[in-house]
Amino acid sequence: MAYADACVHPCPAGDTSLPRMALEARELGFATIVSTGGSGEFFGVRAVQGVVIGARTFKDVVKAVRRAPEAALVAVCAGDESFTRSAVSLGGVHVLKGVHQGPKNAFDHVAARTAGERGVAVEIDLAPIVALRGRDRQRVLACYADILFLHRRYGFPLCIASNARSVLDQRSVRDAVGLCSLFGMDGDEAGAALSSVEGLLDRPETVRVVA
Repeated sequence: MAYADACVHPCPAGDTSLPRMALEARELGFATIVSTGGSGEFFGVRAVQGVVIGARTFKDVVKAVRRAPEAALVAVCAGDESFTRSAVSLGGVHVLKGVHQGPKNAFDHVAARTAGERGVAVEIDLAPIVALRGRDRQRVLACYADILFLHRRYGFPLCIASNARSVLDQRSVRDAVGLCSLFGMDGDEAGAALSSVEGLLDRPETVRVVA
């Protein structure tokens, strides 16, 4: 099974070059990384161009999706309930990011059903699980447990990202599985989430953007 880290941030956003992050990813058990800082193949690891859209309005999201490279994995940051529902219904969007940073109910049953129908993945960001402590960490784990509940009910894909900006922030496949177990994800579910990127990139897109 080919595993992917669904988002890393090499320089200039981070402090490590893309080839160095690819080499580290290989050592950590990954065949693919989604990079916000370029694409290519390095040390046998495929680096897929990733585009992260953090627009304030849905109109801005539409414009950004239209500008995204054809082969890129496009991720949109969650917003309020209405914004998120619109984002997951938009052609050309592969991943919904940052649900744990959005308002309560940012990702509800309606958005989950739409994501399942359109094959839009929800990202599990490992960075806050590692970096946060106490109540803030528990809030993130509770959010991820809610996402997992909706995933089991509506069948939308999940993907797992380190969102590393340095090789020191990258996590191994084993670490990712262990961290995801903290909110109830089992090994098979973690394996599927770690290998979902190829399916997202191969997803049929009959309509890229719905205006």
